[in-house]
Amino acid sequence: MKELTSYNRVAGYLNKLFDLLNEEYFESSLSRPTITIQSTPKAYGNFSLRDDTWISKNGKSHEINIGAGTIARPIEEVAATLLHEMVHYYNYENGIQDCSRGNTYHNKRFKACAESHGLCVSYSDKYGWSHTEPSESLLDFVIGNGLSDILINRNEFSGFQITGTGTHSGTFAGTEPKKSSSRKYVCPCCRMSIRATREVRVKCMDCDEQLVLCE
Repeated sequence: MKELTSYNRVAGYLNKLFDLLNEEYFESSLSRPTITIQSTPKAYGNFSLRDDTWISKNGKSHEINIGAGTIARPIEEVAATLLHEMVHYYNYENGIQDCSRGNTYHNKRFKACAESHGLCVSYSDKYGWSHTEPSESLLDFVIGNGLSDILINRNEFSGFQITGTGTHSGTFAGTEPKKSSSRKYVCPCCRMSIRATREVRVKCMDCDEQLVLCE
């Protein structure tokens, strides 16, 4: 697969990722929304409640946006963000109110649905059960599908880190960016790569070379 270094290629890749997550966690029950890549300074992503956010001659759709300034995080983190917004989408479609306080406070209904769909959830006083991370099953999904990191990012802001993964999740300063939850190993000859959730010793059968851990 070609490296994800252009906006257009990344946009197509996010649609592919949506389809894979939809099949894996929602039995392909969600119609594909319009997926955008725009600035969201206080969140990794968001989901539009309006089903006519985008309109064309073929119909209308919701929008899921992924923050342009945070899209080059490890792919499992991007997948978790997209899955977080898909949980909101699923709850909307099934009449489940998962947020309050102007759709910023994530309640226990969101927590329950997120945890049953591949996410780990933690709590904050201001935003509720808003902070989500990839579960072991989502990490296995990322590795099993050979998903690649996105290698392009919008140059936006510095000096802050984002605390949540949904709309209006908040910011704070002074901590290091979170490291990837998986490890990437590369063949020093042909550059074939794999991901693993733990330290492994693997050889490339074509080159007879041990794969090297990428830091």
